[in-house]
Amino acid sequence: MTGTPIRLLLVDDDPLVRAGLALMMGGAEDIEIVGEAADGGEVEDLVERTRPDVVLMDIRMPSVDGLAATERLRRRADAPEVVVLTTFHADEQVLHALRAGAAGFVLKDTAPAEIVDAVRRVAAGEPVLSPAVTRQLMRHAAGAAADSRRTRARERLAGLNDREREVAVAVGRGLPNAQIADRLFMSVATVKTHVSRILAKLGLNNRVQIALLAYDAGLLDETGH
Repeated sequence: MTGTPIRLLLVDDDPLVRAGLALMMGGAEDIEIVGEAADGGEVEDLVERTRPDVVLMDIRMPSVDGLAATERLRRRADAPEVVVLTTFHADEQVLHALRAGAAGFVLKDTAPAEIVDAVRRVAAGEPVLSPAVTRQLMRHAAGAAADSRRTRARERLAGLNDREREVAVAVGRGLPNAQIADRLFMSVATVKTHVSRILAKLGLNNRVQIALLAYDAGLLDETGH
């Protein structure tokens, strides 16, 4: 192994699930498990003590759930990335966790190698959401509050210039930087700069939140594929 291992914190109220995750992750040379928690209420103290790069977070826990724990963590200046563990593809709580700043989610019945890969990808700054899953979650987000969300989202996006808006739409479609660069005739470095500026202007944590905001604003409906 070369380089510094990814520091991982496991959070799940089921000791058997934690044991399985620990066994799974323990086999990866580039991942170091620095702590385990049985409830979201333990997470902030553990993060303070263990300084993980990534937190693998169960959503449903008896005292403080993964949603509340994610919201608290992502408010920190030095927040680790959060990957949500769930049993459902399109779950309202998963959507809330993504809005709170989680970098993606994995299903509990996902193949071990894919969960390990998800941790690696998030540590490298890549969201763990395929375009298909993103679309499914966004459809799930539609509902009674859609109109008010659209108004708020459009107000927030009004501060972007035209180029940033184009990049935001492309991110909303789940495109990686290389494809955005090809589509918008710019370099990958320029795409990364635009994404960083969008995050800073809108006060967002990651690309997933850009995608959700673009969807809420109706930009993905208005623009062709």
